[in-house]
Amino acid sequence: MTKLTDTFDIYNGVKIPKVAFGTWQIPASQARQAVSDAIKVGYRHIDTALAYQNEKEVGQAVRESGVKREDIFVTSKLPGGTKTYDGALADFETTMKNLDLDYLDLYLVHAPWPWDEIGSNYDKENTEVWRAMEEIYNSGRVKAIGVSNFNVHDLENVLKTATIKPMVDQIQYYIGFTEPKITEFAQNNDILVEAYSPLATGGLINNPDVKKIADKYGVSVPQLAIEFVIQNGVLPLPKAVHEEHIVANAKLDFTISDEDMKTLNGFPDTAPSHFHNPTQG
Repeated sequence: MTKLTDTFDIYNGVKIPKVAFGTWQIPASQARQAVSDAIKVGYRHIDTALAYQNEKEVGQAVRESGVKREDIFVTSKLPGGTKTYDGALADFETTMKNLDLDYLDLYLVHAPWPWDEIGSNYDKENTEVWRAMEEIYNSGRVKAIGVSNFNVHDLENVLKTATIKPMVDQIQYYIGFTEPKITEFAQNNDILVEAYSPLATGGLINNPDVKKIADKYGVSVPQLAIEFVIQNGVLPLPKAVHEEHIVANAKLDFTISDEDMKTLNGFPDTAPSHFHNPTQG
């Protein structure tokens, strides 16, 4: 039974709450309220990014929450289009100014390529960006560093020159799309996998086979989908704006049987609907 305060361990000893509240596509005008509601419900892990254009509101909600700063885990991300050492350091300063927090818990490289060049090769630039990430980590202003949307090749490229290996890889991951190659490589290298779009951006909601298993446990399809991710040792980032969905996504007081996990893990891989492109509204 997963609680919002349960944690995974990052390899450097940092504890990270097992369920994150994602803020992608939550406009600035709604972000402060959504994050405030999430913290009230019990979420202790909030995920944002410079590209989401809601960091200021996220930081405000965290500061105003009445919860001690050390009890809330905050993640943000370096834009995918920033591919220089100096650019990475500058964007980090912008993020810290936006959030107005003393430190960040996790900082990720949002993508291995700029969003208008998905799939292009930026190996050389990514090693420079990673050097900046290591400097940021060594400054003590960030508790952990990692990447997002990196496949096995991208991870291997960074690992060749890294003095500190990535601690997290945040990828698209859900029932029927579990990226086995990336997940296995990451986990073999002590890199925690995080799952964005754990509900397949709503695509699972009407799947009759998934619904049948959810009904067996008396839970909703989103609740089953989130718990499935956690039981695979992966950290889900469900997103919601409405308070009732924020509350519902947090109710994970059940355990999926080994047999049902096997069935869910055996779902045929479906092509992802899209990359989690922050430049798309």
